[in-house]
Amino acid sequence: MSDTRQIKTAIGAMMLAAIVTAGYAGWTSHTLHTYFALSVLALAAATSRMKVKLPGINGNMSLNLPFLLVAVANLSAAESVVITCVSAAVQCWPRKNTNLNRSQMTFNLGMMVFATASASQIFHAGWLKQLQWNSNTFALNLGACTLFLGQTVPVSGIVAISERKSIVQTWQTLALLSFPHYVVSAGITSMVLAVNAHIGWQLALAVFPVMYVIHRSYKLYFSVMANNMRFEMMTKAAGAGA
Repeated sequence: MSDTRQIKTAIGAMMLAAIVTAGYAGWTSHTLHTYFALSVLALAAATSRMKVKLPGINGNMSLNLPFLLVAVANLSAAESVVITCVSAAVQCWPRKNTNLNRSQMTFNLGMMVFATASASQIFHAGWLKQLQWNSNTFALNLGACTLFLGQTVPVSGIVAISERKSIVQTWQTLALLSFPHYVVSAGITSMVLAVNAHIGWQLALAVFPVMYVIHRSYKLYFSVMANNMRFEMMTKAAGAGA
């Protein structure tokens, strides 16, 4: 099977998985929270444009993750899916003087919807609430892990196919670079959950400045890492040519 056909097959499978999980999530969705959902939607869309280039892999990391987790933990599955769809569209929308990559947008949309809908189903699962040792923190960590795997595994697969690399090695690289971001995002969401009952949905507004600082920090860190990687490659090339 050619690479192009494999990529099309992967995109089709991702969209099918997204449709099935989103449909089920919408069917089992619980109470809507209009104002909270609108505020999270606006902030998730805004932070979707805060992207950092991952060194050593053909991909970007968006800073909208905490708001997707806030949606998973505080809103209905249907609201989470809608927020994810808008965030994915904003994240993939091309910048000025660049063309829209429809295949990339389709895959990212399917991947993000699948991951968010799955995480929402896990967080609000009835069997999880019946466990004596269950808590919001445990459910949030489980939802974050679901989101982590639901995003990184499909991305690693499509990158491995398109660049003819090992999917295991690609996932290890992606996981190593992005896992700290999921840990930080889960921590931020946990704080939102802890005080949400006392402050309300306005608390989500306070997270935005924090994510901007994190975005600048990631951008600087990954930029230094990419420069170091380029320097090492140049050094090796010079050594081989000597």
